[in-house]
Amino acid sequence: MGERSPPEAIAILPEEQPYVERAGIQYSARPYTSLLTVTNGEQFGNWTWPEMCPDKFFAVGFMLRVESEQYGLDDTALNGIRLICAKDEDRSFLYTIESHTGFFGDWLDPQYCPRGVLTSFQLRVEPHQGLFGDDTAANNIRFRCSSNPTLTGAGLDYGEYSLWSQDCGNGGICGIETKMEEYQYGLDDSSLNDVRFHCCAKLQQ
Repeated sequence: MGERSPPEAIAILPEEQPYVERAGIQYSARPYTSLLTVTNGEQFGNWTWPEMCPDKFFAVGFMLRVESEQYGLDDTALNGIRLICAKDEDRSFLYTIESHTGFFGDWLDPQYCPRGVLTSFQLRVEPHQGLFGDDTAANNIRFRCSSNPTLTGAGLDYGEYSLWSQDCGNGGICGIETKMEEYQYGLDDSSLNDVRFHCCAKLQQ
């Protein structure tokens, strides 16, 4: 009898086939040192709930849920952000956290820091389009890794990027909370309007 993967295992790094588990809110009491924010988030919706990586795990990659261009119909663009958490440089056992991920679109392929953890971000946001305009709000995101590369998501191109958030410093991103407009039942949906990330300190060995 060959070994079988557990049914909830998700292959997201094809060459390594890691085990991936959704953390949800079970680690949301994890202490954090600061919140990373940007100033260009949009006004619609409410902050939802935080989700945190387990203790000693930090975000090393991300996936985006994006609704593609709707060509004259209601666009929402970036709907959700899923962070992928790892412990040290071990990418064989991963957790995911995501907060509210909206209502529209498909999950795109994950992107990872070659090494290190996510430490800061920029959010691409289309400003409010007025009473008769089609609001998309958040369109895309960029993260900077502690090993210095910048990872740019494959979202849409409406709006402009914010300045970079503050940096996590000693540690990395360990949590996420999204600001989401609720489903508008046939009116103009914008879905994800803003996001903030928690920083946790790395314990000294």
